[in-house]
Amino acid sequence: MEEDERSVCSLVEDDKKSACSGVEEEEEEGSVSSKGDQKDVVSSPEEHNRRSNVTSEDYKGKKVIDDDYYLEEDEQLAKAIQESLIVDSPPQHNHGSLYLPFPNFFPNVYRICAGCSCEIGQGRFLNCLGGFWHPECFRCHACNIPITDFEFSMSENRPFHKSCHKEHHHPRCDVCKHFIPTNVDGLIEFKVHSFWRQKYCPTHEHDGTPRCCSCERMEPRDTKYLLLDDGRKLCLECLDSAIMDTHECQPLYLEILDFYEGLNMKIEQQVPLLLVERQALNEATEGEKHVHHHMPETRGLCLSEEQTISTIVRRPRVGAGRIMDMLTEPYKLIRRCEVTAILILYGLPRLLTGSILAHEMMHAWLRLKGYSNLRPDVEEGICQVLAHMWLVSEIMAGSGGTNVASASSSAPAAASSKKGRRSQFEKQLGEFTKHQIESDTSAIYGNGFREGNKAVLKYGLRSTLDHIRLTGKFPC
Repeated sequence: MEEDERSVCSLVEDDKKSACSGVEEEEEEGSVSSKGDQKDVVSSPEEHNRRSNVTSEDYKGKKVIDDDYYLEEDEQLAKAIQESLIVDSPPQHNHGSLYLPFPNFFPNVYRICAGCSCEIGQGRFLNCLGGFWHPECFRCHACNIPITDFEFSMSENRPFHKSCHKEHHHPRCDVCKHFIPTNVDGLIEFKVHSFWRQKYCPTHEHDGTPRCCSCERMEPRDTKYLLLDDGRKLCLECLDSAIMDTHECQPLYLEILDFYEGLNMKIEQQVPLLLVERQALNEATEGEKHVHHHMPETRGLCLSEEQTISTIVRRPRVGAGRIMDMLTEPYKLIRRCEVTAILILYGLPRLLTGSILAHEMMHAWLRLKGYSNLRPDVEEGICQVLAHMWLVSEIMAGSGGTNVASASSSAPAAASSKKGRRSQFEKQLGEFTKHQIESDTSAIYGNGFREGNKAVLKYGLRSTLDHIRLTGKFPC
């Protein structure tokens, strides 16, 4: 946090020399919550002043001092000193003088301005921040205009007008763009997204401010997100790589099939992949048995039952801030094996869609290979491990590194991504999706992933899967 000092300047016109004193204030560090979003609290300058309980006599400020008064007093003091220094046998000096030069008795008469480094002559000057200043040399670090106010602020040992200091150092909300207000205790309180570091007023969590359904960033007031037909909002950066229909998703599906084959986990059966709307996904979930969920909404599903699914067959148009002309058609699922289809929610960016697809494909692989009746944390955990491995391989491929199935496992190299050069945001989005898997706090998905990933790191993917088949749990 920025250090903040408040100093007080005063005009001195007394019959005696006065020493100036002061107090420095420093903003408190923010406190962080244990949730995904962080909560920071800093003290406002007014509140910090109140808690310091310091009187005006305790402030080091700047004094405006007039030299005319001191001249007569200095002459009288010099005369008194000369009379007191009469000795019987005065010492002799090479320069023939009996007394030390006059300026040595009064070193404070010769003053250098801390701003311009020139001598301060007769007239008014300032005494603050441990030095002397010409009034026109004591300037705000932000606007470079002389500070003439009674009070000023300090940051990083530099003076500011109070208004300039607020403009440059008081936190602004990334959503409404206003200064973040103080709470009832006089403290500046705000939330910070754990990954994107988006800073915002706590009230935006309850005032209906929408979040992007992909990256989870809040919608700023000066930006409009795309409205999907199911009520979700999608930011324009995520829209750039979003997959909108079943046909558009087929190349990604083939890439992930190649990824599994590179792990010696080839899926022989032809499993249909369908992109669907949220309503169709929720209806299919209700007709499926043994489905584990902890997310606010379902984004992928591996089906084992025969159903008729409404799938998106043509990419909708984007216009007036929303999608238009959505075209769907029914698709009859026929059970030819343990898996009838994989469903993925439409409108998500490629890397997020791919991680969901890699997760659901692991469900399909387990069922097709006879891994039955697994504990939810084991099955969902190993599926999250495969989604994480695919993401790592994509991130490394996009950064120019070797594309491996996992940066930390003994799995063999998988096929390279067929996606072209990625934008910087898409790379960040891949890191965010990976971060979401790693930091998940749920018992089934989060703890399951961490236990499974630890086993894969220690024993390798194949040995871990063999142990799961024999015991139904991860190796220790």
